[in-house]
Amino acid sequence: MRAIIPVAGIGSRLRPHTNTIPKVMLSIAGKPIIGHIMDKIISEGITEATIIVGYLGDLVIEYIQKNYKIKVDFIEQEERLGLGHAIYLSKNTISNDPILIILGDTIFEIDLKKMINQNYSAIGVHPVDDAKRFGIAEIENGFIKSLVEKPENPKSNLAIVGVYYIQNPKLLIEELEKNILNNKKTKNEFQLTDALQQLIERGEKILPFEIEGWYDCGKPETLISTNEHLLRNAKNHYAIPTVITIPPVFISPKAVVKNSVIGPNVTIAENTNIANCIIKNSIINEGAIVKNSVLEHSIIGTNAIVVDNFRKINIGDSSELEFN
Repeated sequence: MRAIIPVAGIGSRLRPHTNTIPKVMLSIAGKPIIGHIMDKIISEGITEATIIVGYLGDLVIEYIQKNYKIKVDFIEQEERLGLGHAIYLSKNTISNDPILIILGDTIFEIDLKKMINQNYSAIGVHPVDDAKRFGIAEIENGFIKSLVEKPENPKSNLAIVGVYYIQNPKLLIEELEKNILNNKKTKNEFQLTDALQQLIERGEKILPFEIEGWYDCGKPETLISTNEHLLRNAKNHYAIPTVITIPPVFISPKAVVKNSVIGPNVTIAENTNIANCIIKNSIINEGAIVKNSVLEHSIIGTNAIVVDNFRKINIGDSSELEFN
């Protein structure tokens, strides 16, 4: 089976970090977001993938080719015209076999084998409090009756969370092509939900598949909370001279950490240099230098430098802060 993974978005809510790297390359719990997604699909038996890249896509391609051996096709979405457009671009890599679509900015806990062993197509859903913020699935007689993108007056609280098992992908591509040729947009984009709704209207039966673990990586605060959750399920043990670790934490073997208290809920990426610090509930990205600091609920960007501060920090890549 082939997975389609769109990762072309800019990640504007995660600036300044996404000024220099794509959102899916941000590190949580020891690896980039896209790495967690790849590990999940491979563990569930997926043997091929199509990754739709865009903004700074070369960094995604380099990471995937360096770390994964399964067959991966890369397609560039030159214009950000919406999720439906991104999926349409994968048309030449799709056969008549079922596909799995997984959005590249969210991490899931899901039994994919159970989802893809259905007799029907299925869409991942999760109950939410503020349904207006999401695409919503309305259910009738056990199947999805309608899909509405960010409705003003939602009739359901089941949010579409970004995992789709499609048994007849060629039909989906047909509907996406119709919308693109007819310039049919919702909220100024070609929406995947519109094409899926048209499939339902053609008689395609689609099941809702409830997903319990749904972790957003779209904002700094949710990135930190997702990091915390993933670390909680990891088995990392550290004995570093002059360093006290309070689990759960991830410290890259290629990081240098001295005279510090690290944890809980901290990721320290490779090639970082940490000294004389107390750090908790934070993410320190690759190549960063942090010294003489107390950090909490902070994200330190790639190659950033922080020296002598006692604040909450959200500092982007290649920046430098020094408090005297």
